[in-house]
Amino acid sequence: MLGTPGQLGGDLVDEGTRQGHEMVGLTQRECDITDGPAVEHAIASARPDAVINGAAWTRVDAAEDHEAEAEAVNATGAGLVATACAAAGVRCCHVSTDYVFDGTARSPIPEDAPPSPRSAYGRTKWHGEVAVRAQCPDHLIVRTSWLYGRQGPNFVLTMLRLAAERPQLRVVADQHGAPTWTGHLAPAMLRLLEIGPPGTYHLTNSGASTWYAFAAAAIQARGLAAEVVPITTAEYPTAAARPAYSVLDNRAWRDLGEPPLPGWEEGLRAYLSSLETG
Repeated sequence: MLGTPGQLGGDLVDEGTRQGHEMVGLTQRECDITDGPAVEHAIASARPDAVINGAAWTRVDAAEDHEAEAEAVNATGAGLVATACAAAGVRCCHVSTDYVFDGTARSPIPEDAPPSPRSAYGRTKWHGEVAVRAQCPDHLIVRTSWLYGRQGPNFVLTMLRLAAERPQLRVVADQHGAPTWTGHLAPAMLRLLEIGPPGTYHLTNSGASTWYAFAAAAIQARGLAAEVVPITTAEYPTAAARPAYSVLDNRAWRDLGEPPLPGWEEGLRAYLSSLETG
């Protein structure tokens, strides 16, 4: 697993270990994916059956001014991992994002919809997908969205912290997506590694939300008194354009005969419970 101890990487390592797999998690310091020989050495040393690449430049707004740096990790680095996997004869699982789409859809987006990213981050992640497909025939590209997990930082933890400090929060209510808990995503990805033919898959919690509704649900669940006020994207400008609608249709996953992931509300409840238990 490349990209530990991130939100997803930590849960993948823990879940894989729980299932009886021998998991190896590598940090950026231990394996810089922009260093081809380092990637080859790491794979040769671990001799894995599969490599999950969760390493990425994820600072969405910063990528607007640092696109070359984001490209080096999200695209060039992804390609180096895929090339090393192909040379070693191991499966390459690459984590991607809903930001490869432009946000103009009005219904859940299938895997074969044409990408049209609007941000530097989205472009670099799309370029990474292209590189993985080109370099490693035995690949799985997993697009997910609005990810949050125990490691943080993430949207839920930020909202809870601010709600404890302020009487009112203003949260964008005109962007639609599927909040996805790593605790549900990790076991689904491990299952996909076992049964999925090469290709592109969408894996998210079921249903759809806005950032406003997501924040309100988290704050209400914790019994905090802060008022959550809906605002528009225009009222909260950011350097990078966010998709207005990026709900992903998990069709390819369902076509494998697998049940949909739980609803985002269930994911949020389970996540909050996991924070309390530790």
